[in-house]
Amino acid sequence: MFTLTTTSLSYHSIDSIEHPSLVYFVATKTTIEVEVKLRLPDASTHQKLSDLLSPFHLQTLIQENIFFDGSNSELSSNRAVLRLRFYDVVSRCVLSLKAKPVISDGISRVSELEEPFDPVLGRACVAEPWRLLGVSSSTLLKRVREEFGVGEQGFVCLGGFRNVRSVYEWKGLKLELDESNFDFGTCYELECESLNPEKDKKVLEGFLEENGIRYKVNGWCINSEHEIWIRGCGVG
Repeated sequence: MFTLTTTSLSYHSIDSIEHPSLVYFVATKTTIEVEVKLRLPDASTHQKLSDLLSPFHLQTLIQENIFFDGSNSELSSNRAVLRLRFYDVVSRCVLSLKAKPVISDGISRVSELEEPFDPVLGRACVAEPWRLLGVSSSTLLKRVREEFGVGEQGFVCLGGFRNVRSVYEWKGLKLELDESNFDFGTCYELECESLNPEKDKKVLEGFLEENGIRYKVNGWCINSEHEIWIRGCGVG
């Protein structure tokens, strides 16, 4: 992440379906996420880049992304995204709020607040979104309720998509190569979190061009996979 603006650590207990007395630490941090985003045109290009980067591979993550809005579109009308992300089905879950997006020439900047979330409770909230209103321990959900005015009618689940993310350490950069699977198709993208995005974008573009990797500069906002999902599903 580019700039850490707020970090807090607090001790909470939550009520969940499977763990009514679960106690855990919640670290909530607000950041400005800065990423280089380059779109890949097809599966063969994705595979070619994956092969080139294979000596630098760190890990592969199986992710499921589920989006929520207020029942009266309180978030989407303000170009904000509330997301639950599950890792490897139920091994880990993170709740995120992304807002105030700016993207230009393939460089994305977006305010992000995130915190760990109990994956069992997360699954319950996907099935019954009204449960999000009752999670009193969440600083993030409190902010959503107060800042965006999500009231007693609560949240609605919009659905989502799955993706496979391969993570690499290449020339001091953390690269994330995504294969995102939607009901209506698959998209491929290379992302890089960066402290110096203009410089790092040139380095990445040079690497791709030298190796004959076709790409397009991403020009959508908030979360590029989320934008594709919105457009493909006709939501919003």
